[in-house]
Amino acid sequence: MSENFIDYVKFHSRSGNGGAGCLHFHREKFKPQGGPDGGDGGRGGHIILKGNAQLWTLLHLKYRKHVVAENGHGGEGQNRTGAYGKDEVLEVPLGTVARNAETGDVICEINQDGEEVILAKGGRGGKGNAFFVTSTNQAPEHAQPGEPGIEQWVVLELKLLADVGLVGFPNAGKSTLLSVVSAAKPKIADYAFTTLTPNLGVVAYRDNQSFVMADIPGIIEGAAEGKGLGLRFLRHIERNSLLLFLVPADAGHVGKEYEILLNELRKYNPELLDKKRLLAISKSDMLDEELKRGLKSELPPDVPTVFISAAAQTGITELKDLIWKHLH
Repeated sequence: MSENFIDYVKFHSRSGNGGAGCLHFHREKFKPQGGPDGGDGGRGGHIILKGNAQLWTLLHLKYRKHVVAENGHGGEGQNRTGAYGKDEVLEVPLGTVARNAETGDVICEINQDGEEVILAKGGRGGKGNAFFVTSTNQAPEHAQPGEPGIEQWVVLELKLLADVGLVGFPNAGKSTLLSVVSAAKPKIADYAFTTLTPNLGVVAYRDNQSFVMADIPGIIEGAAEGKGLGLRFLRHIERNSLLLFLVPADAGHVGKEYEILLNELRKYNPELLDKKRLLAISKSDMLDEELKRGLKSELPPDVPTVFISAAAQTGITELKDLIWKHLH
């Protein structure tokens, strides 16, 4: 999922112009003075975003710098309406947010499979001269041009939809935990910033049930100001319903490290603190019972805590039970 995990694309989009209305009068051999019969122009093509649950990344849109829908066709005589311009449909993963690149305003958000939202409407077709006939003007000599389409720079951002987000400093053991509890195969090494992209893992639970866990790249102090890999990854945490804080047993002070992580989230978006939180002390195979008892005095009193070791596979079942209980 690594190099191909693209969670941000920017492109120029233009919906189709509406077709022009037709200025035309009915002419037949025996009807030299037939009335106006110019048809309306067809509307321009829309640019549409469509949710696709099979997609996990925006990679397929990475090289599309211009997305252009077809123009509507002009109206014709005999009251024939011009054909509509063909819509341009972009399939995106669930959790995609579209913004206007210049203003930053959110245009729409796609969260359902098959959901379709018009990103930019095609221009309306112009009215033909037949439309303008009145009792006092039986032979109007004008028709409308079509409306222009909408041109804009658009940014698509992907926010992962996972049940549990793993929060911790680099090297806290998040990737190792994910590889143990799920079939995900994140890159693992004992240096900071191994995880440069979020990894998703489906964690099997009892009775064929499961939940989705996301290993979000380690945040460091100052991430909210954009240090390290900062903001790009904090946005993935916004969607998780439960945050699992991971602090290694060999941290200088477990409670302090937890507070620093919490503070980063608070600076980035205070609403993140409304989410349920759990704390797992990783690498706890290096602790004996006496050390665990000593550590408990450092732990935040209001957060359910579990001691785990992904390497020794201890505490994993208790952790899954705790997560499941809080998710449901």
